[in-house]
Amino acid sequence: MAKIYIVPTPVGNLEDITYRAVRVLKEVDAILAEDTRTTGRLLKHYDIENKLIAHHMHNEHKTVERVVEYLLGGQTLALVSDAGTPAISDPGYLLVRECVKNGIEVECLPGATAFVPALVNSAIPADRFVFEGFLPHKKGRQTRLEALVDAKYTMIFYESPHRLLKTLTQFAEYLGGDRQASVARELTKIHEENVRGSLDELIQYYKDSTIKGEIVIVVAGK
Repeated sequence: MAKIYIVPTPVGNLEDITYRAVRVLKEVDAILAEDTRTTGRLLKHYDIENKLIAHHMHNEHKTVERVVEYLLGGQTLALVSDAGTPAISDPGYLLVRECVKNGIEVECLPGATAFVPALVNSAIPADRFVFEGFLPHKKGRQTRLEALVDAKYTMIFYESPHRLLKTLTQFAEYLGGDRQASVARELTKIHEENVRGSLDELIQYYKDSTIKGEIVIVVAGK
């Protein structure tokens, strides 16, 4: 039967991968990778020798049809992103949708996702939350921020280092500077950092800090 595995990979520390994920990556006919160089380093670490096929945000619309044909031909594939679980702010949704449409079995393995440890570490309520991912850079950004003003649930965002201060400042403007939040940076890596406080306090902290690495922002609801 045609089948594709969605395989989470470590968000930083290479030890954060399951035995099952390693086995699947060894056994499939080929691996679809967001960046073959990044995935290549992971495979080398676990002595996995397998064919890598580029599948990323810039080519996924073009490659989905070919991948589906490959699967319908009886091959098994694994889809990985550079870090974490595919389709969570990474390529994957389009392929999963087309596989389901074509009767191809999709099996998603549990594993690393950056926002989960960031949420738990934040000390902000985790009983109700929404994952917002990346805010729009320009068009639609103000509309999205306005829609969050009265949200009563915890909100989770991904952000890049060079936009962190801008985003925190806008959150303070729309949600209030006293709103509690947390910034998680370099999760699972040597220089992991979790900074908690009001939005005003976080803005002040990062004004005087060198900001590097992938970032997760957790903001308390109203």
